Amino acid sequence: MSHGANAQANQWRGEALLELDGQDHVLRPSFAALVAAEEELGPLFTLVERAAAGALRLTELAALYWHCLSSREGLERDAFAEALVTAGLARATKPLRGLLAQVLQGRADPA
Repeated sequence: MSHGANAQANQWRGEALLELDGQDHVLRPSFAALVAAEEELGPLFTLVERAAAGALRLTELAALYWHCLSSREGLERDAFAEALVTAGLARATKPLRGLLAQVLQGRADPA
């Protein structure tokens, strides 16, 4: 199961865990997820630059996370975005650094 109380992120796959409303959600920055995010948000390197400058918009954060969710079962995008706001930016941005590192560096080598 990709989300729920016992969801776990696999660091070797570049995954991160996002907790919202008592539910853990696995964020998996797969190629397909990042391509979908890029199609919606524009170049990912520009997104990384905005994040580094502290200029990442909440809508961009929500879109990036939405595309990287390993499972959207039972979720609606608007409700997911609202849960990010309810959680607060401090909690909502915790997995961001890992996802952006994944964009820049690729997967960790388990060897």
